[in-house]
Amino acid sequence: MKIFSGNSNRPLAEAICRSVGIDLGRCIVSQFPDGETFVKIEENVRGEDVFVVQSSSPPSNQHLMELFIMMDALRRASAWRITAVIPFYGYARQDRKDQPRVPITAKLVANLLVAAGANRILTVDLHAQQIQGFFDIPVDHLYAAPVMYEYIREKDIPDLVVVSPDIGGIKMAHAYAQVLGASLAIVAKRRTSPVDVESMTLIGEVAGKNVLMVDDLTETAGTLTAAASMLRERGAKKVYACVSHTILSELGIERLRKSVIDELITTDTVYRPAIDGVRIVTRSVAGLLGEAIKRIHTNSSVTSLFEFRGARIG
Repeated sequence: MKIFSGNSNRPLAEAICRSVGIDLGRCIVSQFPDGETFVKIEENVRGEDVFVVQSSSPPSNQHLMELFIMMDALRRASAWRITAVIPFYGYARQDRKDQPRVPITAKLVANLLVAAGANRILTVDLHAQQIQGFFDIPVDHLYAAPVMYEYIREKDIPDLVVVSPDIGGIKMAHAYAQVLGASLAIVAKRRTSPVDVESMTLIGEVAGKNVLMVDDLTETAGTLTAAASMLRERGAKKVYACVSHTILSELGIERLRKSVIDELITTDTVYRPAIDGVRIVTRSVAGLLGEAIKRIHTNSSVTSLFEFRGARIG
């Protein structure tokens, strides 16, 4: 077994290798002056079970091209099996035709991954579960909830209500509520543009309670900050946010600095430098992905990794 990494999240790849107990594979992933990507695998991979760790985080297109080219190089070097380990699967929000003459880019990316040489996909918290069906190869879809749970349990937050900041996250919020022994509430929202959200209705009771909002992804933080403001207006005491993939554009960082969110809990699926003025706690998914990689390599069951203390998020 060998593990290689592109440039999107090398610290996570190194942490995965420490978890598995092997060294990170040697390769060169660089750019020519005109922006084209160059890859050279610097060790023998013939007949090897190879895992390539690469999130499609910004710059998304560049990181995806690195992944495609690395897999093509590995396939041409006669690797036995290539598993694309994609902690954050980009383009996942473009998973359907919701208006005329638009693409289904999540499906296009799936086709490109297979064409480039992927034999299997390992990912964490897809934005839309149906993306698994876009592939005709095995997809192992893990959840970040277990690595979040220990930290939340240690905080021992009293009078806790788990809130989904939009209708699409109800299943995830329900799973958190189950294992934390908390009640559940939902914020129904209306999106006015790709970066702006108008929160409309709160379903449930949060007055005098501490709130944990759970979501899979935030970039501009519009949904989170708008929901947090509504929850405070409705009497919530402290507001925590638990988000699997925190990408954060400049707009998102500025919104979080001004928001009423007391703490943002997230993971290292996306590489993110330290941000001043925002209270962020980062939990690593390296152990989770490392265990999945070991089980895939030994053809062992991965099913138990889909469970979240007896509850299933999917």
